This record gives sequence, structure tokens and C-alpha cells, in this order.
Amino acid sequence: MRQFMKFMHTVSSAGIVGGIIAYALILIYAPQGSAQEYANMRQTIAAVCNYMLLPALGISLVTGLLAMAVHRPFQELRWVWVKALLGISMFEATLAIIQIKGADAARISAKIAAGEPLQADLAATISSEWTTLFAIFAISMANYVLGVWRPPLAMRWARNV
Repeated sequence: MRQFMKFMHTVSSAGIVGGIIAYALILIYAPQGSAQEYANMRQTIAAVCNYMLLPALGISLVTGLLAMAVHRPFQELRWVWVKALLGISMFEATLAIIQIKGADAARISAKIAAGEPLQADLAATISSEWTTLFAIFAISMANYVLGVWRPPLAMRWARNV
């Protein structure tokens, strides 16, 4: 059971990074000049988030927390707790970017319907997405480093006692 959870955690972690990279590539290369192109880009991003990023993140979070629950030595290691907190933070940030994406798409759609220009709103929306996407990627990489490096994270005075 422990090996299966480790395997699922590793595979889902790869899915998270793949989803983040796919999201970034769509933002970089998808055409965004017209309202229809923007809507198509948003549908593609929604598909990546709904079918790749969120499921992988959910599996990674659940398997990581279950590994802590079933493997007692993990409960006493600080790097595991830091990794768990970072995983929960990443889950919240991912949900936030998906909510921001939906809210901004609705706002921009309303402005398009009112006949207002699209370019300034697109630039602001994509700029905020890049910030959040970079934060999620940084947290993801920190989780990878903690999982591979496994630092003791112990205080110096505690070792001498």
C-alpha cells in the first residue's frame, strides 16, 4: 500500500507540473486578438485545469496526507509537515487562479458585449494570471525539493539535548 501511494503521489506531482507548463504554454502561444480567440483560449485553459491540474493536485494532496497518516515516522519529521502546508497552499492558489480566470472571463465578456475594447482588459487579466501561475510553480518546485532532499529542519539547540 505504501509503494502504491508513493507511486500515485509521484505520478500526480508530474501531472501538476505538466498542467502548469501546459497552462503557461497556452498563455504564451494561443492567439488572443479577437473575442472568439480569447474564448477558445479560455476553454482550452479550463480543460487543462479541470482534467489535468485539479485532479493531479487532488490526488497528490490526498496521497501525501494519507502517507503521513499510515507511515508513523512521517508524522515526526518537520520537512513532511512543511511539505503538507505547502501542498495545501498550492491547492488554495490553484483554486484561486481558476476562480480568477472565470471571474475575469465573465467581466471581459460583459465589456465585449457593451462594445468596449478588449486589449487592455486582456493584458491585465493575463498579467495577474502569470503572477499566480508563477507562485503555484514555485510552491510546486519547493515541494519537489523537500520530497527529494528531505532536510532535517531541526533546530540546532534540539540536537545538543
